[in-house]
Amino acid sequence: MTVSSATGEQQQRTGVEAVGTGLRDRLQQFLAFASLIAIFLFFSIASSSFLNYSNVTSILFSTVVIGLLALGTTFVIITGGIDLSIGTGMTLCAVISGMLIVKTGVPVLIGVIGTVLFGALIGLVNGFNVSILGIPPFIATLAMMLVAQGLALVISDSTPIYFNDAPGYIKISTGHLFGVDFPNAVLVLAVATVIAAVVLNRTVLGRYTYSIGSNEEATALSGISVRRWKIAVYTLAGLFTGLAGVMISARLSSAQPGTGLGYELQAIAAVVIGGTSLSGGKGSIVGTIIGALIISVINNGLQIMSIPQEWQNVILGLVILVAVYADMARKRTA
Repeated sequence: MTVSSATGEQQQRTGVEAVGTGLRDRLQQFLAFASLIAIFLFFSIASSSFLNYSNVTSILFSTVVIGLLALGTTFVIITGGIDLSIGTGMTLCAVISGMLIVKTGVPVLIGVIGTVLFGALIGLVNGFNVSILGIPPFIATLAMMLVAQGLALVISDSTPIYFNDAPGYIKISTGHLFGVDFPNAVLVLAVATVIAAVVLNRTVLGRYTYSIGSNEEATALSGISVRRWKIAVYTLAGLFTGLAGVMISARLSSAQPGTGLGYELQAIAAVVIGGTSLSGGKGSIVGTIIGALIISVINNGLQIMSIPQEWQNVILGLVILVAVYADMARKRTA
């Protein structure tokens, strides 16, 4: 067999494998979407209060914060990393927005930009610790989770910061841009989703994100600066964390320094439920949003059915276990 024919056969096998991977990824998204529809139909039948315009709007509204955090986390997990700091990091960003807008008196727009950039700074520190110092992502972001939680309490003096004198800031989340009963927060999530999808699927950063997660060593050997691109990925995730901080504080009309812990688990769960592999290399923005919607629908439906909070946590935990097991089974099949 000649070298050219062997090379041709190898390229053909690679092409077939790529097609098979694409089909599996689309099948995973379809199954996630089908699960969302099935859960939605179940709660619609179980409770007459579930399927109405105001409750559907409420579900979308409650998806915003988890969805924004999950969008950034998708990039991190595709690289094979993890970010446990997004929950308390979001809280710290919310406190920073309160300090800028309420305490310092800067214009709302400047305060929002400053908050989002502060979130990017948190991500930059995480990326530096993981890429340059070589600290495992779990440990690096766990440390940042504790640091952010403490700083939020210290900076705010453990006191909520209220935005009563900044109605324009509150309208970022709860206002209605088109004069209809549809909160601006949902539009922000929609725009953020489109941006995240474009970055992941149409830019160099997105291609390197997949490449690093698929085979970091091979990516480095090909001449790509893995350290630099990892820092970029964590910084991008921080931007979404900062935006989530803006949305949750605008929604609550206050920056609550004691909240945020636990949001990271729901965001990571949304990413995994949406089909992103915890081992890296695979994932999609569409799947992540579907996963975030599944979590919101489950939480909303259980609340309407008056299921106690402790049992809601049990059910959500089981859903996460099923999603992780499905990811493992999918890898074994592949």
